[in-house]
Amino acid sequence: MSLPLKVGDASVFHPDAPEEIHRALVSLTVPYVDFDEHNCDGIIVVHQDVAEDVRALFEEMQRRRFPLASVIPASDPRFAWSDEKMMAADNSSGFNYRTIAGTDRLSYHAYGRAIDLNPARNPYIREGRIEPQGATYDLDRPGTISADSFIVAFLESRGWTWGGRWTEPIDYQHFQKP
Repeated sequence: MSLPLKVGDASVFHPDAPEEIHRALVSLTVPYVDFDEHNCDGIIVVHQDVAEDVRALFEEMQRRRFPLASVIPASDPRFAWSDEKMMAADNSSGFNYRTIAGTDRLSYHAYGRAIDLNPARNPYIREGRIEPQGATYDLDRPGTISADSFIVAFLESRGWTWGGRWTEPIDYQHFQKP
């Protein structure tokens, strides 16, 4: 189910994000399988232009039993818009009004045009520093994304870019679509 968001909904909107960004966002209730093999529902906020891709991806991940730790919006009080807290919790997410790490440029997450999947299993690596702290990239662990993963093929066939193909930084959790 896709729900258009209402301006002023403090539970989803970032106070610094412009209204035109908020108007373009939708909240998707998506199915997923957790690491205990339970069927779950999560909520991910994305730009309306990528909503159908994201919905179809989550349905395919559930069908193939690809596990996710959680799917909770960045606005949730447990995270309070903190990318670091979401990564440490291994939370999969979409919209987060923030800049690209180490820059003053807005991330694709700030427009709802990026998603991160299982960040503690698919870390961000820059100049030898791994985030989140303690994360490991082990292709034998469930929930890890590799270059030959159906997730990469699925999203790239729809015009998305995978951060695991970048050389510096490498961002195994990250997918974005212009």
